[in-house]
Amino acid sequence: MKQSIVTLDMEGVLTPEIWIAVAEKTGIPELRRTTRDEPDYDVLMRYRLEILDRHNIKLSQIQAVIGSLGLKEGALDFLNELRALTQVIILSDTFEQFASPLMRQLGWPTLLCHRLVVENDRIRNYQLRVPDQKRKAVAALKLLNYNVIAAGDSYNDTGMLLEADVGFLIHAPENVKRDFPQFKVAETLPALLKLIRAEF
Repeated sequence: MKQSIVTLDMEGVLTPEIWIAVAEKTGIPELRRTTRDEPDYDVLMRYRLEILDRHNIKLSQIQAVIGSLGLKEGALDFLNELRALTQVIILSDTFEQFASPLMRQLGWPTLLCHRLVVENDRIRNYQLRVPDQKRKAVAALKLLNYNVIAAGDSYNDTGMLLEADVGFLIHAPENVKRDFPQFKVAETLPALLKLIRAEF
């Protein structure tokens, strides 16, 4: 019997979508676009960087918005119960410079994410730790002889879910559910916990 490990997306699963919160705070509706809408992450990030530059939005302004965010309802209880059951890794396409306030609220779980290139408080570029990091992380865990259970909500999670031994959608929009009907769907974190527990 293999040991199991759970990999979770962060935004939309445990925390609000950071870019949507920034869009609402700055009044720039174009920033509402997320991986739920645009499957190509590089296209999405280039689009965001151009908008930030055009509107002179600085990193510190975005960090102030993130610092004001809470977690998804029940996220901390869900994560605590899950971590009592098994090891959990957060696999996110967010950035080190964004994640800390949210990780603090979650009790500092393990997070694998990317990094922004910043000069004088301006976001100039971004560095992927590795391309397709969510899927590759799951593949690496399988090489370590783990049974991997994964959950996410967006197009950029589907590689991870397909690579995992078991994949679940949580809080997913209709377009993602329609395009990936092979995954069981949970609408709440308690429902997701029940699905994960059934795998043990």
